[in-house]
Formats: sequence, structure tokens, C-alpha cells
Amino acid sequence: MSARVLLPWTDIEVPEGIEAAYYDGLGAPPPALDDVEFYVLPYDRGPEPPRLIKDLPSLRVVQALSAGVEALVPLLPAGVRLANGRGLHDLSVAEHTLALIHASQRDLPRWLAQQERREWVREHTRSLADSRVLLVGYGSIGQAIERQLLAAEAVVTRVASRPRLDADVHGVAELPSLLAEADIVVLVLPDTPATRGLLGAPELAALPGDALVVNVGRGTAIDTEALLAETRAGRLRAALDVVDPEPLPADHPLWTVPGVVLTPHIAGGSASFYPRAKKLAGDQLRRYMRGEEPLNLVPLD
Repeated sequence: MSARVLLPWTDIEVPEGIEAAYYDGLGAPPPALDDVEFYVLPYDRGPEPPRLIKDLPSLRVVQALSAGVEALVPLLPAGVRLANGRGLHDLSVAEHTLALIHASQRDLPRWLAQQERREWVREHTRSLADSRVLLVGYGSIGQAIERQLLAAEAVVTRVASRPRLDADVHGVAELPSLLAEADIVVLVLPDTPATRGLLGAPELAALPGDALVVNVGRGTAIDTEALLAETRAGRLRAALDVVDPEPLPADHPLWTVPGVVLTPHIAGGSASFYPRAKKLAGDQLRRYMRGEEPLNLVPLD
């Protein structure tokens, strides 16, 4: 068996029998791609690489390197299978989530501003230890976040789309009754009709004063205007790697609200991601050449 594939990096280990073309998502793709069967999408390069899918008539498998693939599904021709990057971002996102929480709980923006002014003014801060954390989204990324939260001696309540009694996981329908007991809410959710606006004005109002809202999934899970109202009033705080709209316009008031920490959707792209992504791509190519099912196939029914 031989096959032609399209890869984002030249240092992916390619098994025997494969002819590789390369497209990193920048500039124009290479010519003569009609016989490409397997396409590993470039990571974090915007909408152009996915648009190439329609121009690959022999395509059989698309390998995404992101965990969330909801935007890709409508682009797939009939019969093309899609695999996601489940597991690749777990540690990167977990690290960034804890960084956001620590930055907010230990008031790092305040101390960094004082450093610029060369001021030495001391005050005790909040802590993550013993805080009650509501972890909404309990897939592989959520579980990686939980391990770090537990190492920090936080008290974690797990929430998923459906309850799992064997794993002490609450269903999302219970969220309204859980919010009042949370010091910190962490959202690790995809963008789906069920998750959009999950934290709206009523849910945010149910949180106790001074609670911290952390979002490392998709910005659409939170009603931005409702969150802006709560943070502007000083009742809630927020630490956000994702927002709605995204990118956040330069004149959006959320940029300057005290108690809000913003990062530009970079939680998943740390140095640990790339070697893991290249290994997954190589493993998937070997499975393809052996006629085996790819890992992490996304149900398309």
C-alpha cells in the first residue's frame, strides 16, 4: 500500500510507503494535491487550512490537532473521517488554568504593577488551597486540571454533561444548585448549542461575592455582557483565556476592568504540545498504512 499525505511539519516520522507534501498553513498550499488521502491540519493557523479540505478530492482522513473540532465538521465531504487531538493539550491547558487561578488568587497583576512603580506595599491575598472549585467539563483536559487542583489542595466538584455516579460527577442540570457554594468556577467546554451561554446573568448572580470565573474552553460558554456587568461592579472576578467575541476588540471594556485577567487563547500552545502532536501524527499515519482505525475518531452521525 502507498499513500500521499499532507503534513504541517517536515519532522514528523513518516512510515514507509508514504509520500508526504507539507503545508504549515502560511502562504499558499503546495500544488497538485488531488491524490492526498490523509491531511494533518496545521495547528492554530486560522481558517485557511480547513478551507483546503474541499480541494482534496481523494481525501479519506482529516487529523485535527485541536481537541475541539466543531467548526470542522460542516467542512467534511461525505465519507471523510475526522480525528481530533484529544490528549495533546491536556497538560498545556492544565498548566495555564492553574497559572490564571494563581495570578488571580495571589493578585499578581497588582504586584507586577507595583514592580513597575518600584513600590513595596504588602498585603495578604486569597489562596487556591482549600478553595471550593467547580470544574465544569470533565473530559481529559478537565481531568488534567483536576490533578493539579488537587495537588494544590483545592476542593473540587466535578460537572459534566451527564452525571456519572461511579465517578462522583454531577450533571450540568445541577449547575444552578452548585454555583452558590463555589469560590472558583472553571469552564472547559466546547462550543455547542448546549454550552452557549451556560453562564448567563442568572448563573453569574448565583455565585457568591468575590468568586472567580475561569474560562479555558470556548468563550461562548459565558454571556460576556453579563460577566462584564458583574466584574465592573466588583462582585465577581474573571480569568479568561477565551472570550466572546474573539479576538476581543481593542476598545472592549473588559480589557480594563479591575479583577479581570485576560490571555489571548494560548492555553493549549505550550512547548509540550508540539512533540506530542508530531508523535500522534506519526502514530496515526502508521495505523492508516496498516489499515487500522485512527485514534480519536469523532462521531459524525
